[in-house]
Amino acid sequence: MALKRMVLEIGMGTDIRGADYTKAAVRALRDALWHNSLTIGDVVNQPVDAMQVEVLIGVPKPDQVDREQVLAILPHGTGTVTVVEGGLEIPNDQGTSTTVIANCCAIVRLDI
Repeated sequence: MALKRMVLEIGMGTDIRGADYTKAAVRALRDALWHNSLTIGDVVNQPVDAMQVEVLIGVPKPDQVDREQVLAILPHGTGTVTVVEGGLEIPNDQGTSTTVIANCCAIVRLDI
């Protein structure tokens, strides 16, 4: 058998005032996952925990994302988190805070 890509989920998350890259990344993954109910495992006779999820996060400062916190919100299966440069930073007019936008994709694979 071989790992086959079954699903691609896409999300966006923000931290409006705190410039917390991990918070924005977690929200982006939640956005990608929480709008779906995957039943593909049933179709191919595999349990939900057989899913292997590759998470890709884009933020302006990748080194400021705690990958373990992002990975911890996966409801099923096992996963990996890769953080790359992307997303967006938007400073406010006073220069006192920054909004961070994170982009995310979650690729779900099954061994079929």
